Amino acid sequence: MTIDDQSHLKKEAENSTNPKINRYWIQRYDLFSRYDEGIQIDEEGWYSVTHEEIAIKHAERCRGKVVIDCFAGVGGNTIQFAKVSSSVIAIDIDPMKVKMAMNNANVYGVANHVDFVVGDFFSLAPSLKGDVSFLAPPWGGPNYCKVESFKMDMLQPRDGYSLFKIVQSITPNIIMYLPKNVDLAQLEELASLSSPPLTLEIEESCIGGKMIAITAYFSRNAA
Repeated sequence: MTIDDQSHLKKEAENSTNPKINRYWIQRYDLFSRYDEGIQIDEEGWYSVTHEEIAIKHAERCRGKVVIDCFAGVGGNTIQFAKVSSSVIAIDIDPMKVKMAMNNANVYGVANHVDFVVGDFFSLAPSLKGDVSFLAPPWGGPNYCKVESFKMDMLQPRDGYSLFKIVQSITPNIIMYLPKNVDLAQLEELASLSSPPLTLEIEESCIGGKMIAITAYFSRNAA
């Protein structure tokens, strides 16, 4: 057994017994079906990465498009976008997350279809161009589920209204991946108050028949 193998087994043992991670580690093959081939995830990534089945559905909406993954994290969505889209710009402010996302994209053989960027999305936004922007900003950690109704101002690092306005300057075609308890009226407000108003489609994102999140698809109304 090599030193790398020993290090990997040690890390897996830590993940399986870490109370903060264990419930997500059990789902590791739902997060990345090729997990055993060298996938890398940090602690935040365990509870924030999109389940692969759901990421595939997001990607199908972006086939042949240029996609901007605004908060790419360890690359769960980026990988699926890269399989079917024209190209992907994957942004994260954390260089370690970008390094992990690059590694994970290599595991899936799609790294050549992605431009990985270490940087602050809000600073980069004025220079970005794409057909679809994907938003899965931090929900504030696992405790998001403890509130009855998740509000736009609970999103991090900026509130959902400010974030949405910035993203609209890039493209009106926006996908937002949000907690299952998100205030749907606020999503409708984002669409109706846009100028011109946007079409909104709300999808229940489910795993094993259980809703775990909401995906909101915004697009420009047909003329």
